[in-house]
Amino acid sequence: MKITVNAPAKINLFLDIIGRLDNGYHSLFMVMQSVDLADTVIIESCEEKGIFLTCSDGRLPTDKKNIAYKAAEKFCGYAGIEPSFRIHIEKKIPFAAGLAGGSADAAAVIAGLNSMLNTGFTQRQLCEIGLSVGSDVPFCIAGGTQLSQSTGGVLSPLKELEDCFIVLAKPEAGVSTAEAYAAADNTHLYRPDSMRMLDACEKGDFEGICKYAGNVFEQVIEVPERVEFKKIMRDCGASLCQMSGSGPTVFGIFKNIEDAEKCAEKLKEICNNVYLAKPVNHGATVV
Repeated sequence: MKITVNAPAKINLFLDIIGRLDNGYHSLFMVMQSVDLADTVIIESCEEKGIFLTCSDGRLPTDKKNIAYKAAEKFCGYAGIEPSFRIHIEKKIPFAAGLAGGSADAAAVIAGLNSMLNTGFTQRQLCEIGLSVGSDVPFCIAGGTQLSQSTGGVLSPLKELEDCFIVLAKPEAGVSTAEAYAAADNTHLYRPDSMRMLDACEKGDFEGICKYAGNVFEQVIEVPERVEFKKIMRDCGASLCQMSGSGPTVFGIFKNIEDAEKCAEKLKEICNNVYLAKPVNHGATVV
């Protein structure tokens, strides 16, 4: 049996670090949005025992260092089954980009195995498995527009983001998530207004969302291209331009396709990794 799973990327419309927990993890307050830039994950049963992972991007590991491999192990352990399948990841989401590319693949594996093996786990159970693999995995399973709290395991659905167009630009250099959190721990951060952001999201107030959006990592992560990317986005009419996650990808949100396409073309003159996307209301989905 073989199934194909669509694995959407995410952007952070809002990201605040509430504090550090006793276990060393950080408690977060995030508004996250799925976009239609997506990897494709193909899972196929086989006679050989084990997990056999391949990827279209040779720079990524295909063993236990890959979060999708870990997700398969965790799922099988949770379900009490012995694995015997092949997984192939067709990458479109850039990695080390703040777009949850790895977490999206892990979510696709979890959702895909649940479908292929007819285990019948609820979304809550799938998210529980996902959280044991990575903090962004539960969101990538649920998808859409969500408030994510604590270490990623507390999700609350919000009103769908209204139709818009999202331009993403990823600089060549990546960002270490561990270093980003360490820098945040040692900096007095300006707190974005989570109350007004959440109120805007609940009302479906697009202008309010763009006004109160924020990402505290922008205060501690130095991405030289960010200033220039944002200037181009604003000049082209972006309603919001902001870094996603711990970076380095910068995204701009546009109300009309013409402005978004113009922005993407201008960015391509100085950036090799530019994508035009739209919001979607789902996470990992079996095709």
